Amino acid sequence: MEYDRNNVFARILRGELPCKKVFEDEHALAFHDINPLAPVHVLVVPKGEYVSNADFSARAPDALVVGFWRAVGTTAKMLGLEPDGYRLVANHGPNGGQLVFHFHVHIFGGRQMSHRMGNMPRPGDE
Repeated sequence: MEYDRNNVFARILRGELPCKKVFEDEHALAFHDINPLAPVHVLVVPKGEYVSNADFSARAPDALVVGFWRAVGTTAKMLGLEPDGYRLVANHGPNGGQLVFHFHVHIFGGRQMSHRMGNMPRPGDE
């Protein structure tokens, strides 16, 4: 799949669309999801044109890969999620639930996460 330079995350990275920023460095931008599925739901996107984790893993320079994953860890720590834990999710492709085709990781926290895989309930859903 070819990278779409007009995807919402590319536009956020370029400053064309606003976001509620949590963390930013030369490797990544972390911001709150506009439709949170948990009390804490933050997205971390690498700075570069990568469609998926497979694309990012294959093409990104080593420094960006390391810097991106450090940014994920730093963001979780900044959010205060370290003591109780959190979940990282990266969807891949349409069958994996990926909606925006710019590689990104979701950080979910602030409540007990189910051990089961599948769709995450919205806060308050039972």
